Amino acid sequence: MILDLYVDTSRKGVSMAIASADRYEESVNPEARGETLGGTLDDLLKRMGATLDDVKRVMVTLGPGSFSGLRTGVAFCQGICFSGKRNLYGVTTLQALQQFAGPETASTAVVIRARNGYWYMRLDGKEYFIETAEVVEKVKAANIVKVVADDSAMADAALQALFADSHVEVIKDTDQKLQAWAPLFDTVKPSLIQEANYIQPSYFEKLSK
Repeated sequence: MILDLYVDTSRKGVSMAIASADRYEESVNPEARGETLGGTLDDLLKRMGATLDDVKRVMVTLGPGSFSGLRTGVAFCQGICFSGKRNLYGVTTLQALQQFAGPETASTAVVIRARNGYWYMRLDGKEYFIETAEVVEKVKAANIVKVVADDSAMADAALQALFADSHVEVIKDTDQKLQAWAPLFDTVKPSLIQEANYIQPSYFEKLSK
């Protein structure tokens, strides 16, 4: 049995999934913390009737996201790949979420909340930390067909109006199979050295540009 492992601790709680060519098992727990990662993996392996030796590729989100969540998620995945028995692939959270819209990522944007009035956005292969007005400007200027958005983006009045006026399909960032990230295995180079991206630009840096 050859398995892929997907780990996301960049958003709420812990999301983890194991997939083979014909089977898929996942665990999504918004309340979970980093200390549950080992137990969650053990449970998924048991459900698959597999062992850790069957896992050959591991994909982990690097952020943006919370400091503690990302630090534990990345460290956990580095630990289980340290033996060299499996390869570790690090992808940004926005890069991973974009896969939920399907293979045509060039026409897809990702918008998730950073903090009040600010958003993380991925568009045309670039990632941004920008204010609402800038999100509106970029979406209007681009040929966007789909937007992957979190609950905050979907509830924001300005973004709601933008998505409606632009006639884009809005895809929620949750309730999706992590296995959708699989195409990234072919575009990202494996490396045991991965760094979490949890630092937001400060207001000073933002205003000084």
